[in-house]
Amino acid sequence: MHIPTRHGVGPTCVFLPAGPWPTVLDFLVERMPNISRETWAARLRSQSVLNAEGQPLLLTQPYTPHTRLFYYRHIEDEPQLPEQSSIVFEDDHLLVADKPHFMPVTPGGRYVQQSLLVQLKNLTGLDDLVPLHRIDRETAGLVLMGKRPADRDAYHALFRQQHIHKIYHAVAPFRAELTWPRTHSSRLVAGEPFYRMQEVPGDANSETRISLLRTDGSRALYQLEPVSGKRHQLRVHMLALGLPLEGDLFYPEVLRRRDAPEDVSQALQLLAQRIGFTDPVTGAERVFESQRNLRFQTD
Repeated sequence: MHIPTRHGVGPTCVFLPAGPWPTVLDFLVERMPNISRETWAARLRSQSVLNAEGQPLLLTQPYTPHTRLFYYRHIEDEPQLPEQSSIVFEDDHLLVADKPHFMPVTPGGRYVQQSLLVQLKNLTGLDDLVPLHRIDRETAGLVLMGKRPADRDAYHALFRQQHIHKIYHAVAPFRAELTWPRTHSSRLVAGEPFYRMQEVPGDANSETRISLLRTDGSRALYQLEPVSGKRHQLRVHMLALGLPLEGDLFYPEVLRRRDAPEDVSQALQLLAQRIGFTDPVTGAERVFESQRNLRFQTD
């Protein structure tokens, strides 16, 4: 049974194990205590909790173990982002979006309706739309979206086989003693806290080509070309060169908890600026560029 999206949001599936709960409401309140009983009750009354056949569950629905239910995520008082995404390109197979800083690619944390995927589903009406890769919420720029399930593996293979050329722009300090261009390779593993990455000794599993584009006093604009795609790779590689990115609140030190309010006027100066590849479905040569800019003085 296919459970459709609602307001651009796909359903979340929950398995109901054996247990003592008299009703589905009692189970949900205990299973997800960060959501109040009143909120779950409101979701049941609004028919936002469904069984495996897509039928709405009642407020007093008896608990049935070894079944599944589906619910639609909704955030009360979801923060509104100051900028919206735009569509750079679209055909029958592919959609290319240009997202602003702070916008997550998929729903998560405090953002559902403000996520890129949900906004694009609401805009296009395409329930099958999926991101073909991810960029950090703090990073602005280009994101590829697949429109048809039959095409997804072909597009995913571009990233697995490194048959895609990505260019990022970043603003960081200028160090006159460094020579350019250069390549930085290292072994990246999960660090502390869990959402940070760190370099450790061992065989390299990440590589970035870095060029200096222009300088402005003590600041510089860099071009970053990731060969691999590790989480936070560009931020960690630049930090390793003594070049922490402007606006980075996680490196070199954590300056803001992930769940803390953020200042949207102080964005991470990292932009997914350009992406190029041979389209595996149509055979066309594709090159897309972001229309967004970083805070850097240009001539």
